[in-house]
Amino acid sequence: MPTIKRFEDLETWQETRRLFNQIKDIANETALKTDYRLKDQIKASSGSVMDNIAEGFERDGNLEFRQFLSIAKGSAGETRSQLYRVFDSEYISEEKFKTLVSEYEQLSKRLSAFISYLNKKDFKGSKFK
Repeated sequence: MPTIKRFEDLETWQETRRLFNQIKDIANETALKTDYRLKDQIKASSGSVMDNIAEGFERDGNLEFRQFLSIAKGSAGETRSQLYRVFDSEYISEEKFKTLVSEYEQLSKRLSAFISYLNKKDFKGSKFK
């Protein structure tokens, strides 16, 4: 596996960015745009997923990175819960809802696998060199 030098190179971060943009499009293009509180909440939680991956990576320590990945996983769950509210408020179709929930479930599994992988590594991070 090649060494990742930037958080932008992480597939999980790229996926969270793609998902954030889908959420942003829903927030801007549906009636959700007038439900300011829910719109702001779901944009914030979906953005938090990608931001925590980036912040954890930039900390240059394995332990901190795992902690931030765990926070990102929590934000993915929060976004998934908010998708239920968006669907129940009839802002998105059932098909879009099911697709996004499934994608966020897959993301959570990938984050868990990434955390498990890092748990097995002795590497502490570049800040400890």
